[in-house]
Amino acid sequence: MDWLNAGVQGVLLGGQYALLACGLSLIFGVMRIVNLAHGVLAVLAAYLSLVLVQQGLPLWLAIVLVVPVFAALGYAVQRGLFNPALAQVRERTSGELAPLLVSFGVAVVLTNLLQEVFSADTRKIPTGGLASAGLPLGELSIGVLPLITLVVATAVIAGVQLFLARTATGRAMRAVADDAEAAAMTGVDPKHMYAVATALAFATLALAGVFVGMSTQFSPGYGDLVLLFAFEAVIIGGLGSLWGTLAGGVVLGLAQTIGAQLDPQSGVLAGHLVFLAVLVVRPGGLLPRSVQA
Repeated sequence: MDWLNAGVQGVLLGGQYALLACGLSLIFGVMRIVNLAHGVLAVLAAYLSLVLVQQGLPLWLAIVLVVPVFAALGYAVQRGLFNPALAQVRERTSGELAPLLVSFGVAVVLTNLLQEVFSADTRKIPTGGLASAGLPLGELSIGVLPLITLVVATAVIAGVQLFLARTATGRAMRAVADDAEAAAMTGVDPKHMYAVATALAFATLALAGVFVGMSTQFSPGYGDLVLLFAFEAVIIGGLGSLWGTLAGGVVLGLAQTIGAQLDPQSGVLAGHLVFLAVLVVRPGGLLPRSVQA
């Protein structure tokens, strides 16, 4: 029963990792950028939600407000920071690491700003009894909040996948990801499509950040750990593959909970070892598929 419980908790934990990794996978799939600010942006969303809740807003309304704010922020960041860096790469006026360095700079600035505003104290978004609520299933008890997180992660990934496959904007985004110059010749604006993709990615990471803030304590430096887990989930699942991201998150969650079952202090280490094993055995990930496929 202990092993079964570890497996169930691993799948539920994987939902949180998949939700965190969705935006990271989308940005890489469309623009081939690894956004090093992804983790601290998720933490920023958690802090913003916490402030709104402390001002008396219900949590659901805080989420409704934070997600579109981050979508707008993503569009602005792409147009103002990432697009110029990508243009320099295409024009060969700078190295190919320019977008990576820009995202690193954003991460450093945001982390220090959060440190100045909120201090290094850990915080947590209050959820009332939701954090401790459980659904009895025989001898098991499934946490309501982790279950909601898994359902939301699956719905978000399915929604993004449908958006890319069934809408005109999604098809244009896939065309730009495949060949930006050819897409531009058909009337598609690559810069706008990149910004839309980043807006969508920021919206998903804002949602993920709120769920992280509800489930665990966080601080300004917690973004590093968030980025690490999100990156591992993306690599395990397959770069640019949204459903692979869900699979990668579940595999990472299972590795951590089963590892913790073997040794309570080795759960995170077990996840890292699985990540390294996937890199060695299957570098393309479990479900290698680019976002434009």
